[in-house]
Amino acid sequence: MTVVNRIALILNIIGGINWGLIGLFQFDLVAWICGGQDSVLARIIYSLVGLAAIWCISLLFRHDSVVKE
Repeated sequence: MTVVNRIALILNIIGGINWGLIGLFQFDLVAWICGGQDSVLARIIYSLVGLAAIWCISLLFRHDSVVKE
């Protein structure tokens, strides 16, 4: 797994946890940490999570072969 794929996976996990908290408890963890949904840092994190999700869509259609030594 490449570094970019790992970063995308971590960002998707963060986004998934945040959406789970929003759905279950109406609590936005990213906004709480960053000082609100309209803060620059929160918007950057939301954008990175969105870009990571788009990147992970491409992983569904890749055919990586495993090389046996």
